Amino acid sequence: MPDSHHQKPVVFVVDDDQAMRNSLKWLIESVGVHVESFSSADEFLSQYQPSRSGCLVLDVRMPGMSGLDLQEHLAKRNIQIPVVVITGHGDVPMAVRAMKSGAVDFIEKPFNDEVLLDAIRRAIAHGEQQRSHHSEHLQIQQRLQNLTPREYEVMEMVTEGRSNKEIANTLGVSAKTVEAHRARVMEKMQAGSLAELVRMVLAVNGSS
Repeated sequence: MPDSHHQKPVVFVVDDDQAMRNSLKWLIESVGVHVESFSSADEFLSQYQPSRSGCLVLDVRMPGMSGLDLQEHLAKRNIQIPVVVITGHGDVPMAVRAMKSGAVDFIEKPFNDEVLLDAIRRAIAHGEQQRSHHSEHLQIQQRLQNLTPREYEVMEMVTEGRSNKEIANTLGVSAKTVEAHRARVMEKMQAGSLAELVRMVLAVNGSS
């Protein structure tokens, strides 16, 4: 296999029960996904690099730092990795808390292999989506920084749905000047259409 597991998603299994860790590793690797397993939340934290994509499969109850504590710790450090929580009998309230803290799914023991694999597939897809949103966000922010204050002003008015004539009147310039600003905004923002420009502005204003 090529050494590309930094690009390929990894499933990080954190469980204090060695037999459980081994069976999860075997199950997930049987469908061709790379797995790294840890016996505690602390062990995972000491080795995890946030740049690596994938998902976290966590036992909700562990001695020391529990699955929930680990989730809260990651959230505080603004580390976004999708989490699938595994719960034992009677741990459903904890699992619901985990979901409220951002876990994408919880699986009750004993579980069906396919149910767990589906949850992992969903979590990985969710993580990939988050990452692409994040990088798109950064690109839009960088493009916005290239606009002059006047271009930024014109862009805001354009995306509010105001016409060139209205913008010209507000700014006390000619419609031709507004048109030139608009064209530069579209070019600098790499927007193929007005709809695309509006979508970018909504994305950075937290509506996406």
